[in-house]
Amino acid sequence: MPQPENLLIIVNSGADKAYNQYAAYVVAFMAKQIAKVSNVTVYYGPQGVGIAKKGTLASFAIQDSVKKLIADQVEGLSPKDLPDNLEKLARFEKDQLGVNLVSCATFHVIDGFATTVDDKSNIEDFITPVKLPQAVEALLGADKIVYF
Repeated sequence: MPQPENLLIIVNSGADKAYNQYAAYVVAFMAKQIAKVSNVTVYYGPQGVGIAKKGTLASFAIQDSVKKLIADQVEGLSPKDLPDNLEKLARFEKDQLGVNLVSCATFHVIDGFATTVDDKSNIEDFITPVKLPQAVEALLGADKIVYF
């Protein structure tokens, strides 16, 4: 099976579907580190934009038992290498691995935590709000789409 160059991970669920949030970041990590996919994007869609609000990802703790469970499956990874929450993991993936983290700015406004599509005041600084044309570009430009 050919390796994708552009992987789009769509997270279209909120805090009530915690496992989807964890899974999206594990898949992004594995795609960059193990599969060596060039361009990996985590995209928060209409039902998932609430995760982009400041402080939300920090509320998803990564327990020591889960760190061990994950590290035991990845050669060269130690539980102490893993952060304590998804915000720290997201920042690492963006800053160190080059994972793109984006969310749909239109739904920030519809959901009520932004006043315009350019309003970033309540959005995590490491997540880029995208307008509809950019969202469609990401969807149409992906070689592979994974949906959570």
